[in-house]
Amino acid sequence: MARKPITRFVCTQCQAVFPKWNGRCDVCGEWNTLEEETISVTPNRPQGGGGAAAGKPGRLITTRLDGKATPPARIETGMAELNRVLGSGLVPGSVVLVGGDPGIGKSTLMLQTTCALARSGHDVLYVSGEEAIDQIRLRARRLELDGDPKTLERLELAASINVADIAASLEEVKSRKVVVIDSIQTMWLEGVSGAPGSVSQVRSCAFELIRLAKTQGFALVLIGHVTKEGALAGPRVLEHMVDAVLYFEGDRGHQFRILRAAKNRFGATDEIGVFAMTDAGLREVPNPSALFLAERRGNIAGSAVFAGLEGTRPVLLEIQVLLSAKSGDGAARRAVLGWDSARLNMILAVLEARCGLKLASMDVHLNVTGGLRINEPAADLAVAAALISAATGQPTDPNTAYFGEIGLSGEIRQVPQTGLRLKEMAKLGFRTALLPRHVGSASARPKAPAGLQLEELGHLADLMKRFASPAKKTAEA
Repeated sequence: MARKPITRFVCTQCQAVFPKWNGRCDVCGEWNTLEEETISVTPNRPQGGGGAAAGKPGRLITTRLDGKATPPARIETGMAELNRVLGSGLVPGSVVLVGGDPGIGKSTLMLQTTCALARSGHDVLYVSGEEAIDQIRLRARRLELDGDPKTLERLELAASINVADIAASLEEVKSRKVVVIDSIQTMWLEGVSGAPGSVSQVRSCAFELIRLAKTQGFALVLIGHVTKEGALAGPRVLEHMVDAVLYFEGDRGHQFRILRAAKNRFGATDEIGVFAMTDAGLREVPNPSALFLAERRGNIAGSAVFAGLEGTRPVLLEIQVLLSAKSGDGAARRAVLGWDSARLNMILAVLEARCGLKLASMDVHLNVTGGLRINEPAADLAVAAALISAATGQPTDPNTAYFGEIGLSGEIRQVPQTGLRLKEMAKLGFRTALLPRHVGSASARPKAPAGLQLEELGHLADLMKRFASPAKKTAEA
């Protein structure tokens, strides 16, 4: 006899389980994240007979660590920027979760990718639970993706939220190489409690689709919604079930879109893909540095160029700083876009304590142009240069780029991959690079590319001297 179903409440953020509903999760501290989940309990199977079917454990198959291993095969997506983030393409049997803000371009990216895969001869299935077939056709027509005969022959469209129907279709036709589900929050599985998008439905639907992908060997791409905090909506366990988690980032006010890997079992997690949103859809940006600096204006105080690194790709960005008189009697404002506000406060404190630059009574506004977010501490030196330039009113040299980490004592520390940063500077026509002082053997000292002059700095005081007034420089000389 079947037992009475058990009702519990699961946090969508941390997967903590509670016997009753609470407004706030006691584990992660988030509000209104508990969702009801019903579990049907079946009686234990009677012990008896023999073998694994009767409840006896089977023998675990083990192997040696030094066995033969070959790299996984790859399916070229037809989009170089997506291939870069995935690690040379999709792996058959893998599951990729793509998340991003509403309207950022997730469906557009996947539609362009599926059309490119179909043109290259792969059978692709695109299942939409949010849009009708006519809406997808209209988008394809607007993006001029519906005119290729190979695309029309290889790409199949479907509008459904029933996972049982999708599974039956996949079991019937096993020639498909890539399957896209848009989106996993709209899928529904009969026999599972909850509405589409609930914890139990998202987890059960994802598990069934992942099982089919692993058994049949097709690459599965799941599109997921995100919460207002920017995390993937639904149970966080979904991120642990998939092989790769990609975030599609960007500000709708900017044309640039960044595809970043937060998890990747078959590649690196620090690579990015850069796209530009145009009237004809997403356009790949093979050289983002030139595009990010295209609208830069020289001879403006508070601007500095940072030579950054995203994975194996060097990226040059403009960092802008604006100082204004503090408004009101409260604390000075610190507005930061594209960088860590805590790190800005640290650099302001170091500049005041070690260099005597007083900015406590000033509102500081910092912006990384292009909508890209910087995560590496190598941007410290460029931010400090922009702050000093804004405070002194003296523009930075438009042909100079900066990179280096700043310590609490004001020292400038070395950062990795100096050679890649210098090559990107030389390629874009920069003539001077300000970088940390080299510590170590002379043979390991970075070599300057042709046309690029290296100036090493050991302390922030050395950077301050570059912005001293002409009269003060003459007096010090």
